[in-house]
Amino acid sequence: MKTLPLTVAIVTLNEADRVEAAIRSVPSASEVLVIDSGSTDGTVGLARALGARVVETDWPGHVAQKERARTLASQPWILFLDADEWTSPTLAKEVEEAVLRDGPERGFLIRRRNRWLGRPIRGGAFGPRWHLRLVRGRQSRWGGEDPHDVLSVDGPTGRLDGLLEHEPYRDLADHLGTIDRYSTRFVQMSMKRGRRARVLDILVRPPWHFLRAYVFQAGARDGVAGLQIAWIGARYVGLKWGRLWLHQRRRS
Repeated sequence: MKTLPLTVAIVTLNEADRVEAAIRSVPSASEVLVIDSGSTDGTVGLARALGARVVETDWPGHVAQKERARTLASQPWILFLDADEWTSPTLAKEVEEAVLRDGPERGFLIRRRNRWLGRPIRGGAFGPRWHLRLVRGRQSRWGGEDPHDVLSVDGPTGRLDGLLEHEPYRDLADHLGTIDRYSTRFVQMSMKRGRRARVLDILVRPPWHFLRAYVFQAGARDGVAGLQIAWIGARYVGLKWGRLWLHQRRRS
């Protein structure tokens, strides 16, 4: 029986192949809210069949869509999940305990472990990181710059020890396609904000990203996978700054 004063909020677009784990993450939550922006693969029907409340709407951007989810949640506590994330059993239990305890915290940081092509990643830019995900809805807000949204909260925060599992890419082609889309979005946002690229950005930023991810952030611990992730990350950095520089040249 769902009794926990908690909304599990998930933003979706064509996630029928992997959203079920996110929806089932905290079975005792009073509400699972899915905000969908035009899925054509059965995501909406699947989510409803699994008991979620689905709101079908447009796509205003990452930050605005998650802020929309926050305002539409019916419960005082909200656990924000991406469609490609799911809670470990330990984390699900800790979420329940934190919400029922109703202590002074206005939010909780959760350690997210990335998986790359099915393999848990220990180091590099994909290594485990702490993210604010469980919050009191009225004391929180989404900000940041698309596509990199940031959740903040007014008041003290705590930490939960259980892992949030995350598998962002279905395969290598999906990963490469994502960096292509994100680099295009980076150019759009940069032009809007007056950010400019220099030749030095193209020459220095990509190798620095690789060095930082593979060496200083211990991406080498993950062997060949760590090497590939660092290389793709450097490619993304070079792509976004190179595209911005070319766009500036065309406009000048």
